[in-house]
Amino acid sequence: MSAFSASVLRHDWSLPEVKALFELPFNDLLFQAQTVHRQHFDPNRVQVSTLLSIKTGACPEDCKYCPQSGHYNTGLDKEKLMEVEKVLKAAAEAKAIGSTRFCMGAAWKHPSAKDMPYVLKMVEGVKAMGLETCMTLGKLDQEQTRALAAAGLDYYNHNLDTSPEFYGNIITTRTYADRLETLSYVRDAGMKICSGGILGMGESLNDRAGLLIQLANLPEHPESVPINMLVKVKGTPLADEQDVDPFDFIRMLAVARIMMPKSHVRLSAGREQMNEQMQALAFFAGANSIFYGEKLLTTGNPQADKDMLLFKRLGIQPEAREEHDDEVHQAAIEQALVEQRDSTLFYDATA
Repeated sequence: MSAFSASVLRHDWSLPEVKALFELPFNDLLFQAQTVHRQHFDPNRVQVSTLLSIKTGACPEDCKYCPQSGHYNTGLDKEKLMEVEKVLKAAAEAKAIGSTRFCMGAAWKHPSAKDMPYVLKMVEGVKAMGLETCMTLGKLDQEQTRALAAAGLDYYNHNLDTSPEFYGNIITTRTYADRLETLSYVRDAGMKICSGGILGMGESLNDRAGLLIQLANLPEHPESVPINMLVKVKGTPLADEQDVDPFDFIRMLAVARIMMPKSHVRLSAGREQMNEQMQALAFFAGANSIFYGEKLLTTGNPQADKDMLLFKRLGIQPEAREEHDDEVHQAAIEQALVEQRDSTLFYDATA
């Protein structure tokens, strides 16, 4: 398969051809991924997001990887839905340090009717600041997706996690069809999709390929594809899983880039465990989005100043919002990164 044929978006990937990509010599795979990447993106720009947990813990889902599940005792403090004003304060601080997208996550199976008005106010307030908005709230119905879209939500995150075949080994409280249905509602409401999965849960190569096939064969590719490395948390059923081989993780990023050429591939959870060399290789493989700040919901993430220093060493700069992609806006983001050296990011959902 030629790297130069990948400018055509495909939705008909088969398991044998995706496995063939995974089995390419490492250098050949990365060359192909980087070639595809350069056809659609500036290779030295990375989209920067900040993620805040707006409601933590006591989730009724039984996802075996998740410390927020009410099924496991992980020592995580349970918190109610944050006040709108505190969320907006966090968003303002995220914007000040250079984030262009503010993502809000709630540990719910699905949003309740009583919580939706507050959620919508959060979206409206963050949007009014000039930030892109993203939420992950669990399963949605059509009415909820339409309300979120009307409030100005740009992205909805709803991960498929793994292949349909392996999914039942990880989650039993929500079906794969439920997840696909929510993604369909989000797309029909006019919002962009953020959907990816997790490596390191005991899945096979076929499962990793199967996840990417599910995403790439959707009617439209997700605009954002987070690839997570399992963060093993004591108390969860996956706490003792084997570590993911770093080269296997890079291969996953590269194959995702080739299969979904115009999507942002996000280097997501697990980045705390990656050294700078592995992160640099991830960017070369086609990853061009990160979460920026100290925490990803309830797990660690490299500190903002470390990210800034790594960007500087690699000659990478943050990507501006598409609708404000002008020199003044870009200069403001870059200046904010320069100024953010010693201060710590705001993350305190209990304050």
